[in-house]
Amino acid sequence: QVQLVESGGGLVQAGGSLRLSCAASGRLFVVNTMGWYRQAPGKQRELVATITSSRITDVADSVKGRFTIFRDNAKNTVYLQMNSLKPEDTAVYYCYAEIWGPLGIHDYWGQGTQVTVSS
Repeated sequence: QVQLVESGGGLVQAGGSLRLSCAASGRLFVVNTMGWYRQAPGKQRELVATITSSRITDVADSVKGRFTIFRDNAKNTVYLQMNSLKPEDTAVYYCYAEIWGPLGIHDYWGQGTQVTVSS
């Protein structure tokens, strides 16, 4: 069983910072791409940032320059450092990972963590 466990969400004022973390655990062989998506009320889930096992990143234009994604391969953990937060960043943030486990390669999702930015 593979699990993604997220932490670090919360309430912050505009201009503030938060760091999200997501750790993959269980029977896993290789953790390939990891990343973060978000979903605001009434909107579709959208990509925030992804990072490959070789640390190649892809960051959405809406957060570029404010958010940084990085990972610790030894801990199978991905982080999202969010600075200069804006009210429009308010959403549920979901961790994602492509993992090679005993049953092959599958996509996994975390349970989601709420980020609320007040104006």
